[in-house]
Amino acid sequence: MLNINNRLVSEFIELVKIDSISKNEAKIAKLLLMRLKDLGLEVIIDKTAKEIGGNTGNIIARLKGDVERFCPVAFAAHMDTVTPGNNVHPQIKEDGRIVSDGKTILGADDKAGIAALLEALRFIKENNIPHGDIEIIFTTCEEIGLLGSKSLDISRLKSKMAFVLDAIGRTGKIITSAPSLRNFKIVIRGKAAHAGANPENGINAIKIGGDFLSQISLGRIDEETTANIGIISGGKATNIIPDKVVLKGEVRSRDNEKIENYIDKLQKTLENLAKKTNAITEIETKKNFDGYKLSSTSPIVKIAIKAAESIGLRPELCSGGGGTDANIFNEKGILSTNLAVGMMNAHTTSEWIYIEDLERTKKYIIAIVENLNRNLI
Repeated sequence: MLNINNRLVSEFIELVKIDSISKNEAKIAKLLLMRLKDLGLEVIIDKTAKEIGGNTGNIIARLKGDVERFCPVAFAAHMDTVTPGNNVHPQIKEDGRIVSDGKTILGADDKAGIAALLEALRFIKENNIPHGDIEIIFTTCEEIGLLGSKSLDISRLKSKMAFVLDAIGRTGKIITSAPSLRNFKIVIRGKAAHAGANPENGINAIKIGGDFLSQISLGRIDEETTANIGIISGGKATNIIPDKVVLKGEVRSRDNEKIENYIDKLQKTLENLAKKTNAITEIETKKNFDGYKLSSTSPIVKIAIKAAESIGLRPELCSGGGGTDANIFNEKGILSTNLAVGMMNAHTTSEWIYIEDLERTKKYIIAIVENLNRNLI
């Protein structure tokens, strides 16, 4: 049975109890600011709060290196959680898992990364492990479009390499590629008419929207491409032929050409329906973020592999299906990969994490710091 006095577990439990839904991370930011300062790091909170409409900015901290020739390295995790994420009541199971009470998420996404990182910093200081500058980035609003990292002033960082601690799965999983994401909004304009008196005079936008949906592919398109329409709105009353419907969706792929091809198919399908029905159709697209691909010989991947092996983990190179701060850091010129921290069933009320993975993630962070400059020692 777990010793509840375990410092890492106690920290994790404390963190998940703090409400930090996206745009409301001020309370956890205040605690993390205190923790980092107590550890002797230089800490600032940037001014992105106004830009993204939140109540706090990103935290950027630096533990100064004790070996001048060692390379700086950054680690990142995000402070916000999805809903339902307030009033979390964590529970420890006999099998070594930490879960919520089933009414909320747990918040291991991404407080597992935060807790492991804080404990790794303590271990590094307490055991005088040689290191270069270690930079910590705790971002805001990751869950609603990577807003914190998008607004981050990258010039504040010395590091050219960042390990993001935010992947689902057992510790040792390394995300070497992640998709690009494009959002789209489709508007179909028909013609209103009385649904009982003269429906034949109307052009039913909702019906056209249904025809459109029946002609396009959604879900898993291929092994590296997915598409979804998640919001549909339209109509004013049951006795009015609806003259407008709006569909909002997304397409993700690790191949940008496939995204463009998919959007092109949407456009052509809409154009054909417009000709047949005399409706007016339009589509707007917006880039959310770009993907990244890292080879097994990429310096950051090689370090991640060696560090995992050094502590007895079996590294697993995987492709991700979602976007994380690693996408944005790579866009901004900081070589980044995303590492699994043990979270399972994230974004659901059945989310859980093994205590063993919290411990492994802490050790993994320490091993990365040690392996990063091993050839210089």
